[in-house]
Amino acid sequence: MGNNMKYQLIVQQSCLTTKDFDRLVDIECELEEILGDSADVDGHDFGSGEANIFIFTDHPEETFKAIRTYLDASGILSIMRIAYRDMASDDFNVLWPENLVEFKVI
Repeated sequence: MGNNMKYQLIVQQSCLTTKDFDRLVDIECELEEILGDSADVDGHDFGSGEANIFIFTDHPEETFKAIRTYLDASGILSIMRIAYRDMASDDFNVLWPENLVEFKVI
């Protein structure tokens, strides 16, 4: 399903410990459940002090709204960086935090 979607949404956090990684895997499972068939949670990567969850979607802002409530209720939204890109581009559009100027995936 992912290859047919127009955008890639990235949910990113600093990740330095095994506990951080375990939390990332838990978050990924929750996001799969929340999003159902509306988006495709396509796995994660971990390294260089950051962790990313990759989500393919045709509606990145709606997808962010769908997961934001969970992230906020879990007390982890404040440590997340969330952006998306058109699959044909390497330029990211930041969704969270709103004042974030630069977003990159290492």
